[in-house]
Amino acid sequence: MSKPTASLLVQGYEVVIGFETHTQLATQSKIFSRAATAFGAEPNTQACAVDLALPGTLPVMNREAVACAIRLGLAVGAHIAEKSVFARKNYFYPDLPKGYQISQYEIPVVQGGSVSFFLGDEKKTVRLVRAHLEEDAGKSLHEDFIGQSGIDLNRAGTPLLEIVTEPDIRSSAEAVAYAKELHKIVTWIGICDGNMQEGSFRCDANVSVRKPGAPLGTRREIKNLNSFKFMQQAIDYEVRWQIEQIEDGHAIQQATVLFDPDTGETRAMRTKEDAADYRYFPDPDLPPLVVAREWVEEVKAAMPELPRAMAERFVQQYSLPEYDATTLTQSPAMAAYFEATAQASGQAKMASNWVMGEVSRRLNNEERDVAEVPVNAGQLAALLTRIADGTVSNNAARQVMDALWSGEGLDGQVMDARVQVDTVIEAKGLKQVSDSGAIEKIIDEVMAANADMVAQFRAGKDKAFNALVGQAMKASKGKANPQQVNDLLRKKLG
Repeated sequence: MSKPTASLLVQGYEVVIGFETHTQLATQSKIFSRAATAFGAEPNTQACAVDLALPGTLPVMNREAVACAIRLGLAVGAHIAEKSVFARKNYFYPDLPKGYQISQYEIPVVQGGSVSFFLGDEKKTVRLVRAHLEEDAGKSLHEDFIGQSGIDLNRAGTPLLEIVTEPDIRSSAEAVAYAKELHKIVTWIGICDGNMQEGSFRCDANVSVRKPGAPLGTRREIKNLNSFKFMQQAIDYEVRWQIEQIEDGHAIQQATVLFDPDTGETRAMRTKEDAADYRYFPDPDLPPLVVAREWVEEVKAAMPELPRAMAERFVQQYSLPEYDATTLTQSPAMAAYFEATAQASGQAKMASNWVMGEVSRRLNNEERDVAEVPVNAGQLAALLTRIADGTVSNNAARQVMDALWSGEGLDGQVMDARVQVDTVIEAKGLKQVSDSGAIEKIIDEVMAANADMVAQFRAGKDKAFNALVGQAMKASKGKANPQQVNDLLRKKLG
């Protein structure tokens, strides 16, 4: 393991973090039964005899859940086991009717792999240990106002893919960046809807601290982090707490903790179990899971272009900076919108700037997704073309964007995107003045009215030039081509 840099140390301690992420798979039915997985149903209306663990019921493997695991394995460059085994993880809890959870232990379906991402300008890679299939438990409902608790088994048996990392993460910022990248991958390849509020993407962070070069410290597991913001706050608090305990002479006890966003603190829930406490053994009701190579190749052929590969292609094909390419591949919808705009306009960098800037700003203000953008790629491309050919200035283009965004002046008419843009430009009188004779006349009038500024510039005061440009633009009501104003003014000033 490489020696940590000083920036990774907190009060002289190295932070060591490993992640376990429970990804709820986007299947229509549960992993071992035909019960539905839809979120938000009335309690216990989506729990069948298998989920209730009634006597005589047997689990039957969901083929689509296995296909989801294969897709994840291909996306992270992992080994997909030709034969994997299901085990019983034994523990007692009210929302676990069988008294055990069906999971994978010794031989998981996905083994190894890695997730790479950028933290600022630095590329980071987190190694994966495994990703294994398992069933979710039910949910305890606590009704404080009547002093009672109930059990909802709708979630029992929902298919999960638990993705486990090596302890490669060294800061809360790096942890969040990893979690965001993994979230992007699982939603991109369509195996999870990524809804953290509904529990579809839940992260557990195993956090410990140590002096550089010392053996790994005792870890505490922060459970069920369902927000990137809370994830960073929880890890930062836990790191500070562990360091304070060690500095005060106390030993860290292995435990499972929860984060309270109201107090900003973690609190111990129970002592952390080890594998032996769960008494794992192969599930006698399920035969080994066999994944044929032909099946893997079939899934691979249907895989979309992955975000990291697409970002690299954007750099090569469109000469974009790495930052732009990474930002534009945050979702398939954003990537498709950019690429359609770039290809239609022939202005890749300008398209990147507008999608990341003006378009994203408006969508964020309205809390809308890029899939809901009211200005389609053809319209944006037509607008960028008019900026590039000097028809409108950047400032005027934003006014055109306002009209396109709201549908102003189009009256629901179906017309070519370029015609739509030109219609708005003409209607609003936003066409840029590029007639050199007209601009020269404006400059002559500005120079005559501002002889003192002309003298200052000729005396060596460069700021006077910008002031003269400003006066010329003002005189043209912002319609003069700025580049032509600059060129003609410099020429006249000698």
